[in-house]
Amino acid sequence: MIKTCLVVDDSRTVRRLVRRILEDLSFDVSEAENGKVGLELCDQSMPDAILLDWNMPLTDGLSFLKALRGRPEGQVPKVIFCTSESDLSHIAEALGHGANEYIMKPFDADIIKEKLFEVGLIETL
Repeated sequence: MIKTCLVVDDSRTVRRLVRRILEDLSFDVSEAENGKVGLELCDQSMPDAILLDWNMPLTDGLSFLKALRGRPEGQVPKVIFCTSESDLSHIAEALGHGANEYIMKPFDADIIKEKLFEVGLIETL
């Protein structure tokens, strides 16, 4: 079965880069330019994975995560934060609210593959 991933990031460049990496790993990818649109997409169809930016307009990543985890199927997606926020308090806060993994920007395909492997969404590196 094809796995689905939602990429929530206000940068079109980042969304395109991540889409390419995920499609190479055989994911069906959808995109949202902010957390508000991302939540609307989740309400339509809950993805297997979400790569989530922290700093976005309208609904930031942490607010998105809190709202997601409160939804009926909101525990299902593996959420990987992709952000430039590097201090430990941000990481602890994200993990405390249900993020499964954390990636620092800038990142590359190998880092994304490693995190998807660690959360059980791909079987081999």
